[in-house]
Amino acid sequence: MRSYYIAALLILMYGLPSFSQDSIPFGELTYFDRTFDTYEKDPDAPAVVLYEKGDVFFIVKDKRLHLIKKYHTKIKILNRQGFKHSNVSIPLLIGKDLHEDVAGIKATTHNNGIKSHLQEEKIYFSNTQPGVVEAQFTLPNVSVGSILEYEYLLLSPFIFKLDGWEFQSTIPKIYSEFQAIVPLKYVYNRTLVGELELCTNQVEKLSSCFVPPGGVFALSCEKLTYAMEDIPAFKYDASYTLGPSNYISRLDFELSKINGLNEGTKLTTSWEDVDREYRTDKDIGKQLRYKGFFGRKIPDHLLKGADEMTKATHIYNFIRNHYSWNGGFGIYGKVRVKEAFNEKKGNVAEINMSLINLLNSAGIKSNLLLMSTRQLGLPKKTYPVMSDFNYIIAKATIDDKDYLLDATNKYHPFGILPFRALNHYGRVMDFSDASYWHTIKPYANNGCQIRARVQLNPDSKTANGGLEMITQGYNAIQTREMKDEKDKEEYLSALTEKFQNNLEIGSYKLVQERSDERKISEQIQFSAGINPIGDRIYFNPFLPIFFRQNPFIEEERNYPVDFGYPRRYRYQINITIPEGYQLIDLPQKDAMRLGDNLAVLEYFYVQNAKEVMISFDLALNTAYFEPADYKLLRELFDRTMKIQGNSLFVIEKKMN
Repeated sequence: MRSYYIAALLILMYGLPSFSQDSIPFGELTYFDRTFDTYEKDPDAPAVVLYEKGDVFFIVKDKRLHLIKKYHTKIKILNRQGFKHSNVSIPLLIGKDLHEDVAGIKATTHNNGIKSHLQEEKIYFSNTQPGVVEAQFTLPNVSVGSILEYEYLLLSPFIFKLDGWEFQSTIPKIYSEFQAIVPLKYVYNRTLVGELELCTNQVEKLSSCFVPPGGVFALSCEKLTYAMEDIPAFKYDASYTLGPSNYISRLDFELSKINGLNEGTKLTTSWEDVDREYRTDKDIGKQLRYKGFFGRKIPDHLLKGADEMTKATHIYNFIRNHYSWNGGFGIYGKVRVKEAFNEKKGNVAEINMSLINLLNSAGIKSNLLLMSTRQLGLPKKTYPVMSDFNYIIAKATIDDKDYLLDATNKYHPFGILPFRALNHYGRVMDFSDASYWHTIKPYANNGCQIRARVQLNPDSKTANGGLEMITQGYNAIQTREMKDEKDKEEYLSALTEKFQNNLEIGSYKLVQERSDERKISEQIQFSAGINPIGDRIYFNPFLPIFFRQNPFIEEERNYPVDFGYPRRYRYQINITIPEGYQLIDLPQKDAMRLGDNLAVLEYFYVQNAKEVMISFDLALNTAYFEPADYKLLRELFDRTMKIQGNSLFVIEKKMN
């Protein structure tokens, strides 16, 4: 890997193609660079990319086709938090017989006309993960106001790895351009991802620009130029969206075909080709042909006299309880369902393929659904990209209704997928017919409902009462997991943290007759402090803490909000006014609605001389909100936080 000087000489031998005429030479600062001070569109940005350019082209080295990427950037440091951008890492892939190399690294820090250059001995190489070596360096003499400039050439023998270009990053960019000169012999699918628009989108044809390996005649090329201006920083909140790869504005390339003299060699296949390949694959199709083996493993009493839904539920519970998930996904590794069953341990593919086998052995039509996790991102529908998939679940059809099943988690009931699998759609591999896309719909009945009753006691400065808390769906799963992980004392301590007003739990009861796998009912008796000042008592009747803070702190967001599943939070409390006191002030009512009932907030009260009933209802009726809904959604949560923290109930002692 330390032979990057050799790679540089090779590149010079073959010569660089002529890049666009407006490329800025390394080391030269423009008037804009020198006078740039603040970025008004993002005043809090720690740094900003003033200029970024990538050029990709092909060369032949050792009779093999190679990709060359030239990268050049200039970054202005705006505050001390931007210093981390002086640390640069260039990942290089290492294969069994081939590897990538880096050449011509140059790096300079500009400080008001003074240049500090990176010394060659300050470039290091480290092997931090299998198959990857990183070239690392740190630009010298960095301070607030510095302009960091660096460039390098990357030589790659992996022509499948034309990575494309990320226009967006964690800091804003003034200008970013990507240019590629691609021989027409090599056909790449191109996809623009994200919400931002290109300011330059050009395709030119160049004649006689490239001689391929073993070729005699020069081939024509395409010169591709793409650029964006004034690119906002990508500010990512992992809690309320899919993986960043779904939204960050970038250009993806996928090698689909290599044109020969007669007929092109296809690389990115059709779904018909994928279906055929998977049907015969020893780690996928073959593993779904063990109906007989699994049919002999399930106890007979689970299937006798049962309808299809009952049988399917029994089979799901049997597989879920039989296996321990080893934490692996296993989609592109070794999958052996018989061995995994005997060992009672397996990866996602082995567990869910066992489930499919067993359902089919019971006469319940089931297929494999190929998908990606939320973190990986959504698979492309335009053409098969198998690296887009990393997960397998089961799709069962019972009484003409489809059910999606994942038996890897012991707390998830039949039909409720793990959160990681709530990723909009997947590809059903129906090996008796053609594959097709299928929508992944999350379980809808999720949330928390609390009904409380409280008596204010001015003499003891306490509020005493009881409440019932019902959690449903994913919220019930979280509750059950927490109850099993903690002993009773630890669980009650954690439960107390879900409430405010220094609430203390006196007694606790799990209401078994009102609880099941999808719902948990809990009752507690409690006391809380109240705040008497003179003849008045101030009490916040909003006891639960549904949200610690507004999850949406950014003023703008250019990618969707995705909660994963719809949810609802309801709270009702009846407050008895103590004898000799009268009500003088109540929290302000509030109501808000987004679109066609996408989200609804209601907060109101009903009162008489002896009692007040306060009601709160926040319904997120969809899991997905477009960027255009963001500001209203942010306002909705602002109001929710105000209600939760600033509600005030005031009573006063009556005058005799």
